[in-house]
Amino acid sequence: MTETAPETPDTPPTPFHDLDAYVALPRFGGLALSPDGSRLVTAVSTLSPDKTRYVTALWEIDPEGRRPARRLTRSAKGESGAAFLPDGSLLFGSARPDPATKDDDEAPLLWLLPADGGEARVVAKRPGGIGGVVVARESGTILVASDTFPSSTDVESEEKKRKERTEKKVSAILHERYPVRYWDHDLGPDAPRLFAGRLSDGETPLDDPSVELRDLTPDAGRSLDSAGYDISPDGSTVVTMWNMPERGGLRQSLVVVDVATGERRVLADHPDYEFETPRFSPDGSAVAVVRGKRSTPTEPVDQELVIITVADGSVRSLTADWDRWPGAARWTPDGSALIVVADDDGRAPVFRIDVASGAVTKLTSDDYAYSDVVVSPDGSTVYAMRTSYLEPPTPVKLSAEVADQLSAPLPAPAPAPLLPGDITEVETTTPDGVRVRAWLALPEGASATSPAPLLLWIHGGPLGSWNAWSWRWNPWIAVAQGYAVLLPDPALSTGYGLDFIRRGWGSWGQAPFTDLMAITDATVARDDIDETRTAAMGGSFGGYMANWVAGNTDRFDAIVTHASLWALDQFGPTTDAAFYWVKEMTAEMAAANSPHHHVRSITTPMLVIHGDRDYRVPIGEALRLWFELASQTEAEDGEMPHKFLYFPDENHWILSPQHAKVWYQTVFAFLGHNVLGKDWETPAILT
Repeated sequence: MTETAPETPDTPPTPFHDLDAYVALPRFGGLALSPDGSRLVTAVSTLSPDKTRYVTALWEIDPEGRRPARRLTRSAKGESGAAFLPDGSLLFGSARPDPATKDDDEAPLLWLLPADGGEARVVAKRPGGIGGVVVARESGTILVASDTFPSSTDVESEEKKRKERTEKKVSAILHERYPVRYWDHDLGPDAPRLFAGRLSDGETPLDDPSVELRDLTPDAGRSLDSAGYDISPDGSTVVTMWNMPERGGLRQSLVVVDVATGERRVLADHPDYEFETPRFSPDGSAVAVVRGKRSTPTEPVDQELVIITVADGSVRSLTADWDRWPGAARWTPDGSALIVVADDDGRAPVFRIDVASGAVTKLTSDDYAYSDVVVSPDGSTVYAMRTSYLEPPTPVKLSAEVADQLSAPLPAPAPAPLLPGDITEVETTTPDGVRVRAWLALPEGASATSPAPLLLWIHGGPLGSWNAWSWRWNPWIAVAQGYAVLLPDPALSTGYGLDFIRRGWGSWGQAPFTDLMAITDATVARDDIDETRTAAMGGSFGGYMANWVAGNTDRFDAIVTHASLWALDQFGPTTDAAFYWVKEMTAEMAAANSPHHHVRSITTPMLVIHGDRDYRVPIGEALRLWFELASQTEAEDGEMPHKFLYFPDENHWILSPQHAKVWYQTVFAFLGHNVLGKDWETPAILT
């Protein structure tokens, strides 16, 4: 059983019993390793003094695990994007004011923290800000992205354009191609370009080192939106994702750019594939890339790891016969292997893939999901962040060559929080003979004599897995209130092979729904679960499934649907990337699987939640759902059992700490009323 803290009259037993304590928990993310392997840096987000936002600072972790973590940066604006120069100096981005100028711009600047200590100083700036820092391992050439207006030819013209639009309060954008927005922001009129430069000393000893950035992609247009890129160890070549326009949308290709001349050529482009997360080999001759086979209405997307030769663009697949989807790869220093993470049976282990043979070795054999992998300079050690439902992301180390090992935690900036219960694994076999599994988080004391009410939590994606800690949908807050939380991976989930995804492809209301009902049946049959008190919840695609559940069964006492798809014929053309969904969502598929057709069958109370800045699932889905629910009410005075929690300035996720509190307060007030029979109490901040 997971260790829990003793309860005192003044202290909640765990942070999950108190929302103020929960939102104040520090959050770790990302890893950067110094060239000599002696320093490991991560970002730590903590609550601001006014408790309205998170501020990120950089912390150093001892790779050997002997010294405690120590803080490197501190500012009200926060820091991110750590990257090391060959001499051990640390680069990072921050919008903190530059003490050498009078400007107090909100745009992130590029800062340098010397390897031998001392004050951080600005080494580069752009009017549109600087981000996505990558450093050539040998030469120290610095590659960054910066948003730039199409007409800008230099810093002066860029500054002039921004000043003119600001002073005249012009926000209009003229679009000449699709798409027009992404996630929670408009695309344009500025767009990312790539810039490169070297750190050089000034003319006198009093001059601080600086980086003169040179535009490598002046004609990029919108081709670098959301692009991943890398620079060769010698700093001579850049490889980047490049959005190729096609009818109704775009596809992701790869191009290489000569840093000296800016000359660009296509490295990989194919109408049936997309390419992402390129990573140069140690000798710069090849690039490891995740290649995704594009989906059709009847066949799902598929992913594999390939090696592309830079000289001629020849492609060799490493994982064509591996029924898992590898993520972004890291080369071992000798170029003999690639280290990747892939979803696998409710976990996400670290794998080693031999470059010569394609042989796959699973390095970790525990219940964790890993991310942010880096490899030591001698190739013997892998550092990563690991997580599960037992702990938030934590820095760890493991051998780069030993199979089926347990990773070793490193001294982190803060310990993992104490939990209010424990987690177990459940599974069942569906009527068509397929195994479906889930995690089940149980509160302390759940037993046959005191069974816990059940919350079915449905993951989004739909291509995903419940295998990692979530700050936005954290089951332990529900567990602290006495609920058991079921986290299943139904059809369309990753980590179970392509056939498992294929079962639900283009038929969202079929196998994914029946899988959810089957694993729920198996769970409520346990004697520590109260089958008479149940609810279903989901966000994004999970919200779609919550809506589908509402219209196709009345077995649950309450349903919470967050950022959900309601009318598929409406969602498809209005989401921020409609060109993606048309590859699966035909008119026939939308008609057969749209929850809005079942609105007259909904009798279960529903809590609808949505943010207005959600461009992935536009607010129109929630507005239509709410109107159609309201239209079905039988009360003359308009009273109904449903509720709508609306966030005007949140996106697909609820990110503000205080809004997160409101989210949890409202959700559990709604569940308490409909599942536990409590009186309805509107959260005080909403009255």
